[in-house]
Amino acid sequence: MVATSITPDEDSPLIREATRADLLSIYRIETQVFEQPWPYPAFEGFLAEPNFLIAAANGSIAGFIVADVTPTYGRDLGHIKDLAVHPTAQGNGIGRRLLQRAVLGLTVEGVGRIKLEVRKHNSRARRLYRSEGFEPVTRLSGYYDDGEDAIVMAKQPEQTHIFDTE
Repeated sequence: MVATSITPDEDSPLIREATRADLLSIYRIETQVFEQPWPYPAFEGFLAEPNFLIAAANGSIAGFIVADVTPTYGRDLGHIKDLAVHPTAQGNGIGRRLLQRAVLGLTVEGVGRIKLEVRKHNSRARRLYRSEGFEPVTRLSGYYDDGEDAIVMAKQPEQTHIFDTE
């Protein structure tokens, strides 16, 4: 496993892999952002994933994303499972940066497609995903515990050839 972080300039948060020490802050953000948050142990299960990332700004965690790879009979499938930004840090591009970094990580892992589920009424998140190339694929009726539908969105990652010999 190669630890990577991205800090393009002083005003941007540090994007890095989540660690066990980050879990309480991640869970606190989850419970502030979502009405039906993931349980704390769910995050522990993703600690080994290279695309479980946090955005650190001003000495604290401003947001996180959980993404992983599902093996398939064709090319593997990337799955954005959770993305949240602390309420006081929303609107500053942190969610977009986390999403872009996770998509890059999944692309490097060689996935053929990346998918996610988003609440039907979460228009802000849906706009973000569309602006990053995700398109609606289908609707899952009653997907969430409260009965709200989910919109499944997907995109083909842009495959780049790092070692192009021509």
